[in-house]
Amino acid sequence: MRILQLVHAPRLSGAEVLVKGLAIHHQRGGHEVCMTSLLPQQTDFADIRAELQAAGVTCMFPEVRYGRVGKLLHLYRVVRRFRPDFIVAHATLAAMYVRLLPVHTPIAWVMHSGVNDFENGALKRAERLLSRRAQAIIGVSQQNIDDYLREIGRHPSMVVIPNGVDASQFAEYGDAPAPALQVPAKQIVQLGRYMDCKSQLHTVRAFERVLQTEPAARLLLCGVVEDVGYHAAVVSLVEQLGLQDKVQVCGPRSDVAAILRSSRVFAMPSRFEAQSIGFLEALASGIPVVANRIASFGFATAFGSVSLVDTADPDAYGSALLHALDMPRADRQLSGYTLHDTADRYMTIARKFVQPLQVSA
Repeated sequence: MRILQLVHAPRLSGAEVLVKGLAIHHQRGGHEVCMTSLLPQQTDFADIRAELQAAGVTCMFPEVRYGRVGKLLHLYRVVRRFRPDFIVAHATLAAMYVRLLPVHTPIAWVMHSGVNDFENGALKRAERLLSRRAQAIIGVSQQNIDDYLREIGRHPSMVVIPNGVDASQFAEYGDAPAPALQVPAKQIVQLGRYMDCKSQLHTVRAFERVLQTEPAARLLLCGVVEDVGYHAAVVSLVEQLGLQDKVQVCGPRSDVAAILRSSRVFAMPSRFEAQSIGFLEALASGIPVVANRIASFGFATAFGSVSLVDTADPDAYGSALLHALDMPRADRQLSGYTLHDTADRYMTIARKFVQPLQVSA
């Protein structure tokens, strides 16, 4: 089968990391896979692109930033050139653009957003017009499906497919290289884009409380700078609290597995998430986890060394981080949340809608 994976922008982010895993898994399974996008590749995606190409996955990203018509023409050229049997569109805008094309290829739309995109009236109206152009609507969480039912209505094929990770890459004794930096013995790490919903400011305030009891603790913040103003606010707070020697505010990192293996606690204070890849990676690594008490993290309470607290409360959050520094690493079996599980579910959807005569040999 020839599968086209479409994302909004090739960048170091959860949805794109998932797509990389799916593409490589399906390519190794004997299928032909291509990844494309609406926007040009960002610099932090270089390592992921190298992985894709090494696995034989075709990458067809635009070289320039097109306007609306240009995006459509780019997608049309990709479809004509690659001739996919099945298209998987990740995120709202990507799914809307591809469904405007004059093609008959079956399309599945994957809803990754942790918020209800249809609160935007224009997006709601567009989706009502384009809804049946998708053969399947996939939510990474039940909340995605519930939002769709409430705002748009029922679709003939709706399914929840949780994200999955390659747990072997994050196991405590895996093959990941050591981090480039020397890791303090009691390092707390938060990985994620710098934007308000990721709540790095909450982590810095809570970490100040940690230091009052454990002065040897250190905090590492890593992620893509999506909101420049928010990133500046994080740096400013670190300086205001006099924590420059205790907190590193870094950009994106590609050695996530090694960082998780070397650190003592993983912090995840997001105000909302659909189904976070970063959270799953932390669970797979065995590192003690302190996360916000939100619905999408609730399943993790069944695992050892996981604490869900109100991370907007710096005292409660700080206390949980401090306690987690003394927690053991946990052996967590992520049944249903592995990359193999997720890839198989996507292939089941593809085979349902691709007619036998259309499937490439």
